[in-house]
Amino acid sequence: MPVTVNRRDVIAGLSIAGLMLPEAIAYSGIAGVPAQHAILAAIMGCIVYAFFGQSRFAVVSPTSSSAAILAAMLATLSVTPAQKMLLVAITVALVGVLFLLAAVTRLGALSSVISRPVLRGFAFGLAILITIKQLPSLFGIKETTGEPLAILLQILSHPQDWNPDSIAVGVIALAVLLLLRRRPAIPGSLVVIVAGIAVSILLNLQSRGVAVVGAIDLAGIWAGPFSVSLDDVAHVARFAPPLVLILFAESWGTVRSFSLRHGESVDSNRELRAFGLANIASAAVQGMPVGAGFSAGAASEAVGPQSRLASAIAAIGLAAFSLVASGWFAFIPQAVLAAVIAVALLHALDPTPIIRLWRLGNDAYLALAAAASVLAFGVLNGMLVAVALSFAVFVRRLSLPHVMHLGRLGDSHDFVDIERHPDAKDVSGMIILRPAQPLFFGNAEPILAAVTKRIAARPELRVAILSLEETFELDSTALDALLEFDASMQHSGIVVYYARVHDHVRDLLLAGGGNDMVARSNFSVDDAVTAAMRREESHAQQP
Repeated sequence: MPVTVNRRDVIAGLSIAGLMLPEAIAYSGIAGVPAQHAILAAIMGCIVYAFFGQSRFAVVSPTSSSAAILAAMLATLSVTPAQKMLLVAITVALVGVLFLLAAVTRLGALSSVISRPVLRGFAFGLAILITIKQLPSLFGIKETTGEPLAILLQILSHPQDWNPDSIAVGVIALAVLLLLRRRPAIPGSLVVIVAGIAVSILLNLQSRGVAVVGAIDLAGIWAGPFSVSLDDVAHVARFAPPLVLILFAESWGTVRSFSLRHGESVDSNRELRAFGLANIASAAVQGMPVGAGFSAGAASEAVGPQSRLASAIAAIGLAAFSLVASGWFAFIPQAVLAAVIAVALLHALDPTPIIRLWRLGNDAYLALAAAASVLAFGVLNGMLVAVALSFAVFVRRLSLPHVMHLGRLGDSHDFVDIERHPDAKDVSGMIILRPAQPLFFGNAEPILAAVTKRIAARPELRVAILSLEETFELDSTALDALLEFDASMQHSGIVVYYARVHDHVRDLLLAGGGNDMVARSNFSVDDAVTAAMRREESHAQQP
């Protein structure tokens, strides 16, 4: 079938390429690798995603967050530049393999396991960290090391080291970029890069002490030696899972938000496959890790591509720009790149989502803790803390023994929480309870203990109803706890009827010897109430 090239896709692709070029150079600076490795990664990422991805807005290229994790990895290595890039290629290949394994095992459904507040907090902290690390380039200070606070103190305590020309170039670039944000169709990053090159040459900024990018050799990949130690490979391999996690969280969030906004359908497992293949292609050219960054995606949405062909055109445009102008890249002032990075991170530096969480009175502490973890412990350890925090909150919320007391709404078949609906009334002669969480090994015993306590507080009752609406399946611990609970209730002379019992739970109860419990199980609370009332009527009629 012939491929039709849409004029809008050509314009959009070239506009996207104009954004990708300066961002690729800037993110290579964050990672601490030669710029060609970011440019080649962007070219390969966009081409592969055009064939295997789904979103017409996604721009698969190096991202600021993955660049920061890569920088943390490279800072721990003591190897030659060639060996360093070989280890980068190995790491990116592992990232691609992990993405593909996740796609094959259909783990896309786990994309929301890490809570959004934690991810937002991590992105916020990471954006602050990256921005602070750009300040030395902006002020023209050559050597600054340490944590963010140490960098700030070093800059502020040595004003004599500031370079006025570098500050002027950076501030003007920032101002132009902020002004051009109002016109998203104009590639502001490309405009300031071109202007920066022109000013650098005309004013000979390098002679004034303004740091420049230096030469970029697009052919400078796969230079020997091709040997690294197994210890180094094992060391970098542990960075692959965090890279996969942050790349997929950022990429899926970007793709999903655009798909919802434009009514498009995307499959998370197919996206996993596309990101995996894109990273393997990037590894083949010793490129950086790639994903669908939000800032590039937002710029793509602004220029309105009609299909994924725009992604391939962007890759071709980036390759053409790089081949034609690679000799000029050496004159790009570092301060201009610092401005490009800072403006590209403005969306992540926006505190509005965290303020919204604060106003909602929910989860703001998670976002702030994740941000603080990045700033206090670094990128990798901060990521691990953020993941652990998300899982801890998840388990804690499942484990809290919250049990609702249900009542009937008028004469209807609806049963709701009496605490929230004062007009709901108890059914005479029984108590109806519903755990708010699914039963599992971490909460079954305390939840059933809370149920027992509620029932014991009503000694006049001989019938209770337990709704298992939230429980779709049972592990062995929860199953045993439920069987023991029922036996304890029977020993106390209380008959428990079970409501909203799912088929899989019934099967497990039968397999575990709970045949009598299955006989008292119902598909609705109303059915359970009816069954309990019939039992009471039957007992009342007996002499």
